[in-house]
Formats: sequence, structure tokens, C-alpha cells
Amino acid sequence: MNIAVDTTSPVPPFEQLRAAIARLIAVGDLPAGARLPPVRQLAGDLALAPGTVQRAYAELQAAGLVRSRARRGVIVADNRSHSAGPQATDEHLATVARHFVDQARRLGIDDDQIRRALEQQLER
Repeated sequence: MNIAVDTTSPVPPFEQLRAAIARLIAVGDLPAGARLPPVRQLAGDLALAPGTVQRAYAELQAAGLVRSRARRGVIVADNRSHSAGPQATDEHLATVARHFVDQARRLGIDDDQIRRALEQQLER
């Protein structure tokens, strides 16, 4: 897994890590069933605190992108699980929206700018 975290970025390291892993899953570089590195290993590889990696993994799990299995670690969820029904879709969409808003606010963008950006994307 080729991931870099920029500690000088205004985006928190856990969010950079979460976004990078989510992208790898989206493009298929991390297919369903792939095992993610253990928290301590990835933290050591990226010079991050284990809690930072754990938070990124927890956010990915909340979004339904990965699942945690006792003694098997964290594995990429089967993408078909996202089509489990309207509730799963609503929960996933809410998680994505929350991350978008949180990241935009961390960058100092006000709510009106966030709404305009979203509306522009919807108009495409």
C-alpha cells in the first residue's frame, strides 16, 4: 500500500489516511477481502500514532468500506454490501457528506461556500 501523509497539511493525518485508503478501494487497488496492515505496523510505516491509524480505520468501517474481524484484522468489505438497501445507502451517504463538510470546515470554508460547491457539482 503506497500512502503518504503530509504532517504540514491542514487536513488531519487520520483524514488523509482515510481518504487515501478509500481511494485505493474505489479504484480497485484494494479489492474486497484484501487485508489492511495491522494498526501498529501501518502507524510505524507512516510515523503516525497508532490512535491516528485506528481512527482512520474506524471511519472507514463506519462508511462500510472495511470490516474488522477478530484475529483476522481489518479487511476491505465486499462492495456489494453497499447495495444492501436504502438504509445502508443513506448511512453511507451521511458518512461521506459528514467527511466532506468536516474537511471543508477544517480548511476554513464557510457553510455558504460549501453549499455552493455542492450545488455546482449537482448541476453537472
